[in-house]
Amino acid sequence: MADRDGGAGAGGAFGNVHAQGGTAVPPAHVLPPVQRDGTRTRDERSGAGTESSPAADVHRPLRLTGVAGLACHLTLVLWLVLRPLPVAWVYDANLTPLASLRSSTAWQVVGELLLLAPLGVLLPLAGGRLRAPWLPSFLRTTGVSALLATVLEFLSSWTPGHVLNVDHILFAVVGVAATHLALVPGLRHLLRERRPRAPRVSLPTAPSVAAVAPAARPRA
Repeated sequence: MADRDGGAGAGGAFGNVHAQGGTAVPPAHVLPPVQRDGTRTRDERSGAGTESSPAADVHRPLRLTGVAGLACHLTLVLWLVLRPLPVAWVYDANLTPLASLRSSTAWQVVGELLLLAPLGVLLPLAGGRLRAPWLPSFLRTTGVSALLATVLEFLSSWTPGHVLNVDHILFAVVGVAATHLALVPGLRHLLRERRPRAPRVSLPTAPSVAAVAPAARPRA
């Protein structure tokens, strides 16, 4: 009777106990919860909370705003760059960096700097991440902007009134890099401070095997 009562009591309180191995299987209410994507919310062995997945750091309203702003800005840039210009003559193609500064006015240089400058904010905004390191974010933004500026410059060279000029690409990337460094780190810091943090809930761990050992059988 002591064997059965002890076994039943141990099994009812802490789960089933294997007679040979002596291991305990915790009931369902002790197991750590599982999220919808199939990942655990805490460490099963220590019971300590773990860091959230990278997808949890994505701010979806900011991402939608960035994608919409990026689409509008690129549409305006395509119209400005690819529209034909009624000019009598044009300069030759320039493949030497900073060689066109002698024939450009200050307003033309400022316009080339500001043409793709909003991409310095819109590209990280379209990513939607508030805790991205500044250096990888800066490198990604400038790299994508350089690729877009190069494609736009080659497309505009086929449009009447436009010629290929490497300075346009250089000034566009400089404008994007300056805008990113001036605005994005500070804006991310402000958004992280204003965003409420969810409280971390700690769950009880599974009981040890020693607590569920069966009682010794009395001698006859």
